[in-house]
Amino acid sequence: MTVFPSQVADSTADSTQIKATCSPEVAVAKFSQFAFPYREILYQSIRNTFYHVPMWFAMMLILIFSTVYSVRYLNKGRIEDDILASQAVNVALMFGALGLATGMTWATYTWGEPWPNDPKLNGAAVGVIIYMAYIVLRGSLTDEIKRAKISAVYNVFAIVIFTLFIFIIPRLTDSLHPGNGGNPAFSKYDLDSHLRLFFYPAVIGWSMLGFWLLSIGVRIKLLESKKSSQ
Repeated sequence: MTVFPSQVADSTADSTQIKATCSPEVAVAKFSQFAFPYREILYQSIRNTFYHVPMWFAMMLILIFSTVYSVRYLNKGRIEDDILASQAVNVALMFGALGLATGMTWATYTWGEPWPNDPKLNGAAVGVIIYMAYIVLRGSLTDEIKRAKISAVYNVFAIVIFTLFIFIIPRLTDSLHPGNGGNPAFSKYDLDSHLRLFFYPAVIGWSMLGFWLLSIGVRIKLLESKKSSQ
């Protein structure tokens, strides 16, 4: 069969047009018509969005809650507020550890190593260490009132430093994370309407789980406090 130059040009133009207009989605359930955003680096690991990201959302929400009750303790001096603040840090640290673990796993598949020299990763690690120091500080003080006051002041400064390390500095430097260092944040290309149906409930679910664990820890501490006072 003879192929004329005009046909080759038309074929090339059609191919280019198809590539330009192709939707970056791959069907994963043919009959349900479900699709998810397809990225050459992420592939199926984009599903970790339902675990890694909501864990950090929940952690930040619980840390803010902890800071609010530290400020309340400094204003009112109620030991119950100190218990709420300290138990919130305990739960947030658990979510932080899980977030680091899932992040390292994700990084291994997408960036080729579990811990590249990334400012947001380093900042998250420093933040977790800061709050681990909060736990150590509380354990080193025996006087209840002194422990509560010093811990509350430390907690207020900790949230400021943590926010600086994971939100501000990564945006000012080169970072591999979405939304940092010039990289685009999650958009329609990464998180389409199908994934949002699960992502936002995941954020709510992980947050509710965190506050449920917090309530259990607070009740245990209050029972221990009542028992020791008898």
